[in-house]
Amino acid sequence: MIKYLKNEEKIVLSLRSLYTNYGYLPYKMNKFEEYDLYARNKDFLVSDSIITFTDTNGKLLALKPDVTLSIIKNATDNKGVKNKMYYSENVYRISGGTREYKEIMQTGLECIGDIDLYDTYEVITLAKKSLEAISSDYVLEISHMGIISALLNSISENEDFCKEVLECVGKKSAHEIKAISQKYDIDSKDAKLLCDFVSIYGEPTEVISKLEKMDISEEFSKCTNELKQIAFLLSCEAGYDKIRFDFSIVNDMNYYNSIVINGYINGVCECVLFGGRYDNLLYKMGKKCQGIGFAIYTDLLASLNEKTSEYDVDTLVVYKEGTDASQIKNTVEGLAKEGKSVSAQKCIPPKLRYREIIEI
Repeated sequence: MIKYLKNEEKIVLSLRSLYTNYGYLPYKMNKFEEYDLYARNKDFLVSDSIITFTDTNGKLLALKPDVTLSIIKNATDNKGVKNKMYYSENVYRISGGTREYKEIMQTGLECIGDIDLYDTYEVITLAKKSLEAISSDYVLEISHMGIISALLNSISENEDFCKEVLECVGKKSAHEIKAISQKYDIDSKDAKLLCDFVSIYGEPTEVISKLEKMDISEEFSKCTNELKQIAFLLSCEAGYDKIRFDFSIVNDMNYYNSIVINGYINGVCECVLFGGRYDNLLYKMGKKCQGIGFAIYTDLLASLNEKTSEYDVDTLVVYKEGTDASQIKNTVEGLAKEGKSVSAQKCIPPKLRYREIIEI
């Protein structure tokens, strides 16, 4: 029964139903994959520490640290077709806190294929609805790597400069940007432009208004217009006030080329939802299509709003040695049909918390 499920298990069931309603099909993978798949794409992974072992045939395998790479590898690449899949899988990574390997539960979805504006909107909407399914007190933050890339490229083509500034954008550090601009002899006007950019944050309409006033490049305007169209589609729905545009959400531009999203729940100190559009990763893996998706770290939600039960079982049935098994069976089944949890024991177990006791 649902009432006996753990909090994160209830959330996963709700998310599966949501994704199924939008035509996403379940994806299931093995616990391990050929190590080479992850070795070629280590920069895409949250951690490059991977648990490996040698199979009986001599192949080097890895306990999966990621699901997206496996989905991409198996996705079809046909014009006009979209592979829409969702998953609930355990991945194996080093914990940021303990630095020990940890089994992490993820639930997420991927849309891979001939991606258009609607698909981008749909995935962002499902990210928002996913957060709503978890808690009404959430924030969904959206960034655009294309906007950041166009801005940096308009100022300098120096890769080291762009890399250092990108880190500062992630930290919203205008002070460090000034220092880096001086280091690379960047024009003071461009340096100020970068400092102004890192301060842009907030309600989508206000952010778009500020971006449209920045005459940067044709590519910058194109990406701003895409963000504007997405904002318009999202504005027609409930929960629009929970959305923020935040360009401090940055990721590796070798993989991410457009939308990046982060989701936060009040009561959880870490980002619980992360995703984005990763066309560059697909191209690197030999695909001609595009992709966008997100993952939710459901293990972070274990204690969220979870009510600790006062009892371990509703009814403790205690029977004597030699009691007829049919009598025990009938008693237990009768209580179970009433919706009660039952434990049949020969004596009272130490520390077991029960609402009532029946002796037969």
